[in-house]
Amino acid sequence: MPDPQIRSARLDDDGELSALDRATWSPLHAVTPEPEPPYPPFFDERHSPDGYLVAESGEGLLGYVRIAHPTPLASNAHVLAIQGLAVSERARGRGVGRALVRAAVEEARRRGARRLTLRVLGHNKPARALYESEGFTVEGVLPGEFHVGGEYVDDVFMGRSL
Repeated sequence: MPDPQIRSARLDDDGELSALDRATWSPLHAVTPEPEPPYPPFFDERHSPDGYLVAESGEGLLGYVRIAHPTPLASNAHVLAIQGLAVSERARGRGVGRALVRAAVEEARRRGARRLTLRVLGHNKPARALYESEGFTVEGVLPGEFHVGGEYVDDVFMGRSL
C-alpha cells in the first residue's frame, strides 16, 4: 500500500468516519459502551471536522486522529491533546497510525502548541508502544480509573514537548 495521504476532515466524511468508528470500537481502547443503532452523526457541535485529520488512500478512509484543546482555559491554550485515534482493520500494521500521530504533532506545531498530550488505557500496549516510539512519555497514571470488559484498567497520561 502506498503511503496514506493525510488531510483535514471534511463534513462529507461524516458517514465514512462514523462507520470506521463503529468498526474499530474495542474494549482495548474504548471506555464507552459499544455503539448501537440508531447511530448519531460523527460530527456534532463539540466535534467538528476542523478537529480531525484523516488518512486516506484509493481504498477510502483508513483512519483518523482528533486534536483538541484539553480545557477551555486561556492558561492552558498552549497545549493540544490527541483525543481519539482509529485505524481500520485493513490498514493496521501498515504505518497509518504512525502517519496520523506524526501529522498530529505537525498540526499541533502549526497551531502554535508547545505540548501535545493524550490519554491511553494501560492495557492498550500497541498504542502505548506507538506513542512512546513517537516521543511521548508517561506523565501520570490513574490506577484502576476505568472498569472495562470486567477488569479495572489504568488511565495513562502521556505527553511530549513540541
